[in-house]
Amino acid sequence: MTALRVVVADDQASVREGLVLMLDLLPDIDVVGSAANGEEALDQVAEHRPDAILLDLHMPVMDGIEATRRLTAEHPEVAIVVLTTYADDRSVLETLRAGARSYLTKDADRLHIAQTLHSAVAGLSVLHPQVQATLLAAASAAAAREEEAVAAERPRELPDGLTRREAEILTLIARGLTNSEIAGALFLSHNTVKTHINRVFTKTGSRDRVAAAQYAQRHGLG
Repeated sequence: MTALRVVVADDQASVREGLVLMLDLLPDIDVVGSAANGEEALDQVAEHRPDAILLDLHMPVMDGIEATRRLTAEHPEVAIVVLTTYADDRSVLETLRAGARSYLTKDADRLHIAQTLHSAVAGLSVLHPQVQATLLAAASAAAAREEEAVAAERPRELPDGLTRREAEILTLIARGLTNSEIAGALFLSHNTVKTHINRVFTKTGSRDRVAAAQYAQRHGLG
């Protein structure tokens, strides 16, 4: 098997040097460059044309998310594997949207990292279990928000056969508007408003406006 040519980018010198040493000991990995920030990572990739880059997220000068965007745009042939301490939903989602192929946390061992690099170069995605859980939680939250939005837009079922117009007028009665004020607010004639109000009283069993207002409050129309 031809050794994968890899660039390692991490702002912590001890971590970066440890990764370089650890991966270089593997026969199927050839570390061709290292970088301490996103800009250096771009330079190293441009110079060495590696198969993959192992990239930290939180780095100075240019962070890993922006570096991922730039690498995806300028070097789409290079597989990006994120290796970071952070697995929060914002970092995970932004990095994957930016073009990262895989996302590992720094407790991964060297064989797992090497396997992930090979998989990423082959076009496959590998996600740490914690990252998978984060993505599932984010997806569930998004689905719940979408469901709430759909429910909010869905027309309410009105009680006692009230029409939309009658419910609208009942709400205005509960707010204390007079017939004239209701007619002006809804651009209706005075007689039309009176007809609607009579129907509202009949359907809701209300003898007067006070009873109608109480009905509206009980049914969430006030």
